[in-house]
Amino acid sequence: MIMNTHKFKILMVHNYYQIPGGEDTVVTNEIQMLKKYSHHVLFYSKNNSELNEMSKFQKLFLPVNTIFNFRTYRDIKRIIKQEKIDIVHVHNTLNLISPSVYYAALSLGVPVVQTVHNFRLLCPGATFYRDGHICEDCVEKGLWCAIKHNCYRNSKWQTLACVINTRFHRMMGIYGKINYICLTDFNREKLLKLRQIKANKVFVKPNFVESTQPFIPGEKRKNQFVFSGRLDKLKGIDLLLRAWNEMGEQAPKLIVCGTGPMEEWCRRFVEKNKINVELRGFVSNEDVREILANSKALILPTRLYEGFPMSIVEAYSVGTPIICSNLGNPGNIVTEGITGYKFKCDDLDELILAVRHLYCCENMFSEVLEEYIRKYSIEKNYNQLKVIYERIQML
Repeated sequence: MIMNTHKFKILMVHNYYQIPGGEDTVVTNEIQMLKKYSHHVLFYSKNNSELNEMSKFQKLFLPVNTIFNFRTYRDIKRIIKQEKIDIVHVHNTLNLISPSVYYAALSLGVPVVQTVHNFRLLCPGATFYRDGHICEDCVEKGLWCAIKHNCYRNSKWQTLACVINTRFHRMMGIYGKINYICLTDFNREKLLKLRQIKANKVFVKPNFVESTQPFIPGEKRKNQFVFSGRLDKLKGIDLLLRAWNEMGEQAPKLIVCGTGPMEEWCRRFVEKNKINVELRGFVSNEDVREILANSKALILPTRLYEGFPMSIVEAYSVGTPIICSNLGNPGNIVTEGITGYKFKCDDLDELILAVRHLYCCENMFSEVLEEYIRKYSIEKNYNQLKVIYERIQML
């Protein structure tokens, strides 16, 4: 049920990366959702592809603008005044928008909420991962560890710029003055390690998707599993293909949707070992969701904490369980034996065992769909976001 309350004027702010990603989808979904429920939404955005069009002279000032962009500051203040904005909702500020958006809004007494899509406020590399393993050195020992290991784009100078940016705004105390939406309890726990952020300013609201495919009962589904994502060692695609090779003739069909740096390796591995794997390459989102609706499970053998994989919610929306590494956010989102199965990260035998468990769980599919309706539907998400907006206006 949708509660009838005040209709907000919201300024949504997002800096697009040069390569489109899940954050962009979340922004689009939230804007459409808020408009659907009659809120007035304005959108302020920049795209990092603009960097390619800058002159050498303009690029000289990029490190300064990344820390504080005066044009953004002026733009945000002008929009807030002209449109009488109630709330500024930020998704990403890197590189062109900068944290100046926070200062602009707060200078006019308008509350800010930042959706936390990654771990950049604590880790310059944003992933808590380096040199083949999970790393939280910057939390435990300080941000300067990132410079030692070139954690941002494997560049000491770019990492230094990220560290200076984060340190500057920490010293200014701005991170303690804004509100946050974390996508999971796991994310919230990590964010609160930044001491200036207070627990009452950090909310949890997951991503959502609208269901676009009909539900297919388990007994009518094809004997197939799905991997959808970047073909990269960090995503565990090599572990997954080795598991299929290990299962041999007993392996069900595996459909791999995606491209990436390991694409050629995957193709050679599949051809050499003649395993039951179909490499589809790039597949549109709608087609992926149709494949998911007909499959036994989505597999995420990731080696990362991840942010909040949209593929999980898309699978849930069609009642498809998840098999994932018991690590970070996927491990936090999936409930063992109810919405899927988890295995120890990088453990080949446990991954194979999890795949075999799915054959004995015909009732799990309807339970997964119920989980989607309870937690990830548009109506549920809207009510959560509206309550967050109401609360931050009272803080």
